[in-house]
Amino acid sequence: MKYDAVIFDLFGTLVDIFSLEEYRVFLNDLCAVLGVAPAGYIKLWDETADERALGRVPVAEQMGTLCRELGVAVSTAQLERAVEVRVDFVRGALEPRADAVETLTRLKAAGHKIGVISDCSEEVVRAWPDTPLAPLVDEAVLSAAVGMRKPDPRVYYLACERLGVAPAKCLYVGDGGSRELSGAAAVGMEAVLIRAPEDQGDDAFRRDAEEWEGAKVSALKEILTLV
Repeated sequence: MKYDAVIFDLFGTLVDIFSLEEYRVFLNDLCAVLGVAPAGYIKLWDETADERALGRVPVAEQMGTLCRELGVAVSTAQLERAVEVRVDFVRGALEPRADAVETLTRLKAAGHKIGVISDCSEEVVRAWPDTPLAPLVDEAVLSAAVGMRKPDPRVYYLACERLGVAPAKCLYVGDGGSRELSGAAAVGMEAVLIRAPEDQGDDAFRRDAEEWEGAKVSALKEILTLV
């Protein structure tokens, strides 16, 4: 067996990456609930993405702070409803790709440990245990829960520690957001880019995407030929 573990990114890898248009619709719905002008709020929301990904502040508290910075007073009820909008969006985005469950099942049956490393906010941490993917994953390292995000070497080492494997015996699979592939390679993992045909357009929401000249696949099931 070439690898003891296969570690996956989440968005754009195990689940579809959401489109920029979907993201804009979500943010506009959020602004409508909060009663703020989208332009100003979305600018602040994008600027504070790292705070959410690192779990530094509860999302509801952050929303209230952003509204106050824009001179808008919001009620507790508005913030609670805004969080519901956010959670609904995240839950909808966590639907596994068509070949995800089968691929993970076959990897586990072959004796591979399965990990996930994801840059995500607290809503993903909350929703993750109820997803169809969770029972198939041995360890999920979610940035908002651990206070680290890719490509910080510590987040990769933490995943290896939890899985009980050496980095050199791990295959890392991701869509290249957050400079994750070069980050994985830097700690000694083999890394492979997944880029599904439907994710090739300009409408894909992918933060800090990197150019990758290494191994590439176009579907999760192709990973089965690499391990």
